[in-house]
Amino acid sequence: MTNQTSNDGCRQNAPTTFASGTNIRRRRIIQAAGAAGLVAGAAPFINAHAAKRTLKILQWNHFVPGYDKWFDGTYVKEWGQKNDTDVIVDHVGIPALATRAAAEVSAQKGHDLFMFLSPPPVYEDQVINHREIYEECQRKHGKPVDLAIKSTYNPKTKKYFAFSDSFVPDPINYRKDLWDEIGAKAPDTWEDVLNAGRQIKQKRNIPVGIGLSSELDTAMAMRTILFAFGGSVQNEDGEVVLNSKSTVEAVKFVKTLYQETMTPEVMAWDASSNNRAMLAGKISLCLNAISVTREGENKRIPVTPNIWLTQALQGPVRRIGMEHVMDCYVIWKFAENIDGAKKFLVDYIDNFRQGFVGSEYYNFPCFNSTVPDLQKMIADDPKATPHDKYKVLGTLMTQATNVGYPGYANAAIDEIFNTWVLNTMFGKAATGTETPENAVAQADAACKRIFAKWRERGMV
Repeated sequence: MTNQTSNDGCRQNAPTTFASGTNIRRRRIIQAAGAAGLVAGAAPFINAHAAKRTLKILQWNHFVPGYDKWFDGTYVKEWGQKNDTDVIVDHVGIPALATRAAAEVSAQKGHDLFMFLSPPPVYEDQVINHREIYEECQRKHGKPVDLAIKSTYNPKTKKYFAFSDSFVPDPINYRKDLWDEIGAKAPDTWEDVLNAGRQIKQKRNIPVGIGLSSELDTAMAMRTILFAFGGSVQNEDGEVVLNSKSTVEAVKFVKTLYQETMTPEVMAWDASSNNRAMLAGKISLCLNAISVTREGENKRIPVTPNIWLTQALQGPVRRIGMEHVMDCYVIWKFAENIDGAKKFLVDYIDNFRQGFVGSEYYNFPCFNSTVPDLQKMIADDPKATPHDKYKVLGTLMTQATNVGYPGYANAAIDEIFNTWVLNTMFGKAATGTETPENAVAQADAACKRIFAKWRERGMV
């Protein structure tokens, strides 16, 4: 089955088929070709037709289709041959990840490796401790980035509930031609976005495009603004501190941004809406990974050369950005091939540079030494216009933080993230359903209830 154009959220292509209660996009079964013959030649007394090992992996439909082509068609196939293993890779769209994970836990049966797009600490009791995988990779490649540890380690229980191979920077995507037209420099602060966005909408009727709905991109964008204004859900000690002057100011800013630069469509966006709107020339700015520009380049969409990228924007308190996607692999306790899953992850990190190239610079390494020429590659990309368009990602990768900032991801943070508590807070205030102060107070109360539940379970 051929890969199709990607958009954030899910692929916009042929109808999805259904299997085992979830919309599985496609399945790749990679046979370890010739392995039985090798076994027979090396040890004639072994039954050459004995069943090989099997490794089952579930992950998303990558936003950059070329990555899945490399992963399924090249890397996994070669790994299976080297390790005498049949590797089964199932792919699902983003909305299906959560339901599929819940179904596998309920059944206590499923994949050996399961990849999430954000930290999954709510499943800590259902997974192995991934510490030894980190230790082996660190022995070979040096320390992982702090973002990986903050996203997969629980300091309360001292357990690594997941393993992160990579993350995705989340730059500002803006229309340079529209910014030039009003005489504005590239956006450097959130105030710049408000001022230029207002002028562009008044002059050209082209709005800013930042989601305010119940979806992944909104969740990341709202946290970026919240953190830049000095607010956060929790402090470093895991105490809820959402109801603060800084949070109220962030919510007031988003309300103004929505009312003066955006349109009501953003209240119903899904995770691919900003991609489509930017490539259709319908918005002047969005927060998104480079899947926007990569799709534009690959499909030769005319507006693409005018879409430029910036580093994280400066807020009243700090310059900070969110990761757009945090790849987090887990090995279930009930997995049938735990040892194979561990080896696969360690070997994958050994070969991560191939994955970085296969993702067209989308997946950034959690072990920096695995892509020693990263800065050189992103500074001169022949597909990009200009060729150094992606150079800014080198700065942005050091500015990206985790969903639990300034603390660690934990089960409470995970539930808050996946039940859209902050999305709802910003959305209510933006539309005037609640005052900023009331919206913040309601969200703070919800966060405290969620934290209390998980604290009682000993997870926070």
